[in-house]
Amino acid sequence: MEAIEPSTLPVCDPSSITACAHPATPLDSVALEEEYVQIARDLDGDAPSHETGDAYLAGTNALYHGGPIQWSFVPKIFSRRDLGYLAWIAETMGGIMEKVTARFVEDAAFRAHFGLDPRIEALACMPNAFPVQIPIARVDIFLDERTGAFKFCELNTDGSSGMLSSTEVTRTNLLTETGTRFAQRHALEVFDIYRACAEAVLACYRDAGGTSASPQVVAVDYAESIVREEIEEYGRVFAEHGASLRFADIRDLRYEDGVLYDVQGSVDCVWRRVVISEMLEKPCPGADAFMACAEAGTVPIVGGFRTWPCATKTVFAVLHSPAVRDILTPEELDFIQAHVPATYLVDEATDLARFRDREAWIAKPRDGYNSIGVRAGRDCTDEEWRQVLAEMAATHGTVQEYVTPYASLNIEGGVAGIGRPFEPYMNMEGLFLFDGRFSGVFTRCGQAAVIGEFAGRLNMGCLVVDDA
Repeated sequence: MEAIEPSTLPVCDPSSITACAHPATPLDSVALEEEYVQIARDLDGDAPSHETGDAYLAGTNALYHGGPIQWSFVPKIFSRRDLGYLAWIAETMGGIMEKVTARFVEDAAFRAHFGLDPRIEALACMPNAFPVQIPIARVDIFLDERTGAFKFCELNTDGSSGMLSSTEVTRTNLLTETGTRFAQRHALEVFDIYRACAEAVLACYRDAGGTSASPQVVAVDYAESIVREEIEEYGRVFAEHGASLRFADIRDLRYEDGVLYDVQGSVDCVWRRVVISEMLEKPCPGADAFMACAEAGTVPIVGGFRTWPCATKTVFAVLHSPAVRDILTPEELDFIQAHVPATYLVDEATDLARFRDREAWIAKPRDGYNSIGVRAGRDCTDEEWRQVLAEMAATHGTVQEYVTPYASLNIEGGVAGIGRPFEPYMNMEGLFLFDGRFSGVFTRCGQAAVIGEFAGRLNMGCLVVDDA
């Protein structure tokens, strides 16, 4: 059977998705993915497609340490009806994040609840050149597709990644024999996350008064932290929109007479990918220049620095505190109570005995990123967990209610999965928001208690079924 060419599939238009707070359960994804697994079983595991997938990924930019990324043989498959529910989840939290950010900037008493480094607090209060507070975000959730119940894992803002992995693994799934046969049975769509994100960045540039017909947009980060391959893919998409995008190491920036420069020349607009806490950990003249430019407000910086409060691990504790009661509606407060896991800021004075049941908790550094330093109690011995808690107290970290993720049958893609049985893998969905609108999904799965890059996670593709 001839493989489906991914580029021929229709793109799922975010503007056509209507948010819906009341899903039909179980979600259609449950039956759709069971069908996908059965097709693979009927093909005796579809071993040749594992090799086909690796061969395809090896020729793309979706690499990890020089080889194909770890990918999931079964993609996440949602129906159009399912997407309405995902949109409601993402856009409700997006609205809450906007309100919290606005209050953070205007109210010093509210800022104090976050307990941020004074340098970060000052950066977050710098001017914003466009109406939206957080133009780019990804909210991560644990969604039980059988019941519709969900809880948030964390909130990510302008440095949100996963776009390249999601796109390329989706293409890989469609090139397999299993994916091809599934596509013959259903009307499929795919998300164009690149386009939605690029359009959000350029909309911010225009809203900030940018007038260049061909703006020079620079993605700023540390060379050792940026996913260069992702920026290269974005370069193509920005060019299609009449703009250019390049990467600049923050160390190479300089700011003179109201103009920001990198090694290639002047900059019309910045897409901030650098994580603020990392920037403060690695001081350099370029970072000083970047902050001076932001303070002057002469160059649009997409996201500025004010997106950071909602990306911290402390934000969930703030959301559960009385401080938000006069900011949010009763419906939003109920949403938080039901779907944001209990989170506690700890320090030397905290009675850590309440967290002794390690199976019930997960520890996260206060200003952490990329799952660095995250430890689930169920992955620790009793002694290791005591040490983790002591470290969190000493560094003023957070302890959060552990949520057991929904598990679905899956198997590792590529040659590593050949001959192995389908097993339960726990899922985590990342819901992309661009200009406040739900615009795509980045799903990961794993068998460890932390579904992280350093815990053997698999990157999942995402298909949309539109059989109506």
